[in-house]
Amino acid sequence: MNKAFTKESDADTDDDGSAGLPALPAGSKNYITPQGYARLRAELLQLIDDERPKVVEAVHWAAKNGDRSENGDYLYGKKRLREIDRRIRFLTKRLEIAEVSDPSLHHGGDQVFFGATVTYADDDGAETTVTILGIDEADSHSGQVSWISPIARALLKAREGDSVRLLTPRGPQDIEILRVHYPGPPATG
Repeated sequence: MNKAFTKESDADTDDDGSAGLPALPAGSKNYITPQGYARLRAELLQLIDDERPKVVEAVHWAAKNGDRSENGDYLYGKKRLREIDRRIRFLTKRLEIAEVSDPSLHHGGDQVFFGATVTYADDDGAETTVTILGIDEADSHSGQVSWISPIARALLKAREGDSVRLLTPRGPQDIEILRVHYPGPPATG
């Protein structure tokens, strides 16, 4: 059978290009900070304006070299092109439904909303600091959590000094909110 008619692996055929990001809950908004929106938009433009044209050129060059079935440059280029196109579709969809929310509007406030950096203490007194961001921009390695995560859901709308109950795999845990911080408004001028 010709390779053109063989099915690719499921990893190559997922159409969302999400690279393991969680799906949005049904009916919810895709909240994102202005900085997160700008990063996604910059990635989209870089893929469209820079990376994709280079890969198309490489595939075109490799296609002119003859037998495509054994041409590594051609096969890799086509695969990379599919990955880029998948990511472009994903970013386009996410940016279309993005709800930009500027956390600096809450600067100086003590209630937890989207974009807050919250320091809390658990039952043992261990302090943890997290920043609540959109699912497309949160990075757990940097202390950032998605607004749909269990910890964010427990913290949202609480205030400094409040105790909230967090449901964990080890059972419920009470945590106390010690500090709430928002970035300052952007500098003008």
